[in-house]
Amino acid sequence: MSGSVRRTTVCIAGGGPAGLMLGLLLARSGIEVTVLEKHEDFFRDFRGDTVHPSTLNLIDALGLRARFEAIDHVPLQRLDVVVNGIRIHAIDFSTLPAPNRLVTLMPQWDLLELLAAEASTLPAFRLEMGAEVADVVRRDGRVTGVRLTDGAVVEADLVVACDGRASTVREAAGLVPRARGVPTDVAWFRMPRPAAPMPDTLGWIGAEGLVVTIPRPGYLQCGLLIPKGSFDAVRAGGIEAFRQRIARAVPRCADVVGDIASLDDVKLLSVQIDRLPRWWTPGLLCIGDAAHAMSPVFGVGINYAVQDAVAAARLLAPALRRTEPGPVGAGVVDAGAVDVACAAVQRRRDRPTGAMQAVQRAVHARIASGALSDLIANPPTRRQRLFLRAVLPRVKPLVARLVGYGFRPERLDP
Repeated sequence: MSGSVRRTTVCIAGGGPAGLMLGLLLARSGIEVTVLEKHEDFFRDFRGDTVHPSTLNLIDALGLRARFEAIDHVPLQRLDVVVNGIRIHAIDFSTLPAPNRLVTLMPQWDLLELLAAEASTLPAFRLEMGAEVADVVRRDGRVTGVRLTDGAVVEADLVVACDGRASTVREAAGLVPRARGVPTDVAWFRMPRPAAPMPDTLGWIGAEGLVVTIPRPGYLQCGLLIPKGSFDAVRAGGIEAFRQRIARAVPRCADVVGDIASLDDVKLLSVQIDRLPRWWTPGLLCIGDAAHAMSPVFGVGINYAVQDAVAAARLLAPALRRTEPGPVGAGVVDAGAVDVACAAVQRRRDRPTGAMQAVQRAVHARIASGALSDLIANPPTRRQRLFLRAVLPRVKPLVARLVGYGFRPERLDP
């Protein structure tokens, strides 16, 4: 397609949760949309797994629940953490409204395949894999499309950047996110499940720091939180020191740490939190990670991206249907109305995103200070026992609501 020019109403750069959900919803409204995904498939090991109740409600509303349930996944109604050897039932989603009183751990590529398959049944939807955006196209100061690395141009009435925290489209448009400092990174690796049955546990907190053990089908996807910039020091310590550190942090997995073959199997996941001061410019809107990078804390990245997409579809669809006379009499999309809708998307989603990022930064600050390991002693002090018996049960429903739905969850239009 080198040098070719094709046209669509909405061009979405990036086939992640935000891009595919937005494409699906706009196509359901009869709006022509093209999603450009630079990779040939959806398989990325660093992508989030956690599908929260807010997103499960949307899956239900889209009529996709039966197909969702047919995909291998791990449902969790309760999220446990172990602090200094003391197991705490920290979050219990059974207090949320029916029917979705749980989170589901599903590899993100499976969720993306589901959304892409459903969207592809709609005549207004087009997905192009292996289509990498290199730049935006402008006319009279307005973004009017994108140019691909092969030279092809996709013209559109609106371009939506959904191409992640290192967004090419965002950079090409001159939009610069404001970074919020995060003092931690993650050493990312996987282990087999131990031979002895182990309760699903998302966090192990102790003298070795914080280790997350995400139960994926057949194995544990794990992360060791480390001070930012210290990954080279971790590698310099060697594989055996790393294995022993994980064994001390997660004693239930001591018999499987040997399966971490080498430090080549341990990858750096650089944690960042940032947000655009302005999510749009004429002809272009950023949502999901392109607008705001989220920390892995609470695993809300997928869900905030999806919430952005739902809000954007609801606000953009009426504007994209509005037309004004074109140069040859045919109706064209009212560009002014589209820009007003883009601004409305930011007004709708900026504050709830900022609120969750503030919570995430507070958690990272406690991790960096080492204060998390001081939460519960072993054995617990009298004051800590009182907290576990009297305070935690009252707090858990609020935490479940915050984690499960976030701030300002979105719903599909009836």
